[in-house]
Amino acid sequence: MGRAFEFRKERKMKRWAAMSKIFSRLNKDIIIAIKDGGNADPETNSTLRAVLQNCKAANMPKDNIARAIKKATDKDTSNYKEVTFEGYGPHGVAVFVETATDNNNRTVASIRSDFSHNGGNLGTTGNVEFLFNRVCFFNVKGEGQDAEELELELIDYGAEEIEVDGDTIVVTAPFGSFGGLQKKLEEMNLEIEESGFDRYPTTTSELNAEQTLEVEKLIEKLEENEDVQNVFHTMSSSSD
Repeated sequence: MGRAFEFRKERKMKRWAAMSKIFSRLNKDIIIAIKDGGNADPETNSTLRAVLQNCKAANMPKDNIARAIKKATDKDTSNYKEVTFEGYGPHGVAVFVETATDNNNRTVASIRSDFSHNGGNLGTTGNVEFLFNRVCFFNVKGEGQDAEELELELIDYGAEEIEVDGDTIVVTAPFGSFGGLQKKLEEMNLEIEESGFDRYPTTTSELNAEQTLEVEKLIEKLEENEDVQNVFHTMSSSSD
């Protein structure tokens, strides 16, 4: 089983426990996709189309989606922008944080506070990003599909890992392959259940139970931050 798949599945199980946070993240994803894509038509805005697929996978209510789209098309709405933060948690664990914010000063202050009050140190751009591989992924409905044949079809479009997870086939590829893979999967009339981007560590730190709790305290605090979209770290999954 591929490392990217293992890390993503582990984090996904934890995120499902905080559904309201998922809806908040998807709400911002919709707004950013519409602002960046220039329109609210999923037929012509491929990024928005991918986000709406993720909303469906998370069972996000249609009313929530409609409100997010309306907010994004309102000229008076503040623009969200994606900002990343890098630092170290307790015991030298690298932490990479992705945020979506309409007030950068507020976000910088709150992220710095989260690090400093939980045994960590906020660094500068480039401090830890090199410790993570950035990938894209697609969860495809697997019914009637042969994973090995699919891999042969997609390898020329950047696919590096094909994993079967129950009734779903998970395709993982380098970050820059997202657009080409999305187009190819749609041309093949495959149902994309969920897609997006992920980061997984190239090296990990194994901690004892007490040390793990200290790092998890920081991670949980960051994940509670209303501006945070995703938190990635180099703590070994065996430490969890």
